[in-house]
Amino acid sequence: MIETETTRPKVVTGPLGEPLSRDTLPPANTSRWVVRRKAEVVAAVNGGLLTITEACERYDLTLEELASWQRSIEREGMAGLRATRVQHYRQVHERKGRLA
Repeated sequence: MIETETTRPKVVTGPLGEPLSRDTLPPANTSRWVVRRKAEVVAAVNGGLLTITEACERYDLTLEELASWQRSIEREGMAGLRATRVQHYRQVHERKGRLA
């Protein structure tokens, strides 16, 4: 089945439990990516509100950047998206990988 606008949800649950729609997503010209905005984009993609391609084009993101946000949320929750903690979490997961 081909996904169309009619099969997509109009609203998804945001990272803080709030409803997210295309109108309430961060603006397309966002240049300052705080944790909440990153988490909203990830929630929109994971919930089917935006496709990965749409999110990357709308926000001028690389596939790798969006994927890293998704991985950070999966591993550490919203705190993993904090730019000041990226190196710390990377080291923690590298150590876990060596021990496993």
